[in-house]
Amino acid sequence: MRTHPKPAEWVMKEFENKIVLITGATTGIGFAAAKKFVEQGARVIGTGRGGKSLEVAKSELPQVDWKASDVGDPAAIESLFAGVKSEYGKLDVLYLNAGIARFAPWAEGSLSEFEDHFNVNVRGPWLAIQKALPLLGKGSSIVVTGSVVDRKGFAGTSIYSATKAAVRSMVRVAAAEFSSLGIRINVVSPGPIDTPIFDKGGMPKEESDGMKVGFASMVPLQRMGTSEEAANVALFLASERASYVTGTEICVDGGIAQV
Repeated sequence: MRTHPKPAEWVMKEFENKIVLITGATTGIGFAAAKKFVEQGARVIGTGRGGKSLEVAKSELPQVDWKASDVGDPAAIESLFAGVKSEYGKLDVLYLNAGIARFAPWAEGSLSEFEDHFNVNVRGPWLAIQKALPLLGKGSSIVVTGSVVDRKGFAGTSIYSATKAAVRSMVRVAAAEFSSLGIRINVVSPGPIDTPIFDKGGMPKEESDGMKVGFASMVPLQRMGTSEEAANVALFLASERASYVTGTEICVDGGIAQV
């Protein structure tokens, strides 16, 4: 007897009715991931600092529950997760994508930049994970955005690289601690991805564009990656398809840190 495939609307979506929180979701990889999670049936909570990027995200992806929240502010983090508990009661996926990246030669680095990077890129996810733990049950997943700079010595990235190395180390420890709770945690580490983060780094546009060209020439695949390519890996790590994966790092880098 011949069987017929089910109509598309009958097929269960991978994250149907799952509650997903994404920080830094208004642009780049975070926005691409929010869109993909929505397409897969998730109820998505997305955060951004506010301002124009948050308003644009609201207009372009109204299915997301958008919230203004600064990952560098401990009080804002506490308020965010208290609100999630009150409104949703739980989380199935926590995707900590928010971060900053500003580059400068070592001799020109400042203490304020050092503190800003560690507050946002390290303290932010550490505190967010702590506040999210009561909402994460067995079978839930945490994904953290790292970077291939945790294993490469790119000139001008001393502060940023240190924060991403710290994130990689924290995830190893978290995987060991959370395994008994049935919570998986992994890192997706992008290489050169063409996102607005380059334009937020404080460099003149000509210098930013030159940096992109330089990175692309170093990549074995000879191009910059896209936000969607990185988001695809984040969704895989958050999904049941990665049910035997924890404490690991997957690089989405065109081979730049591998070859």
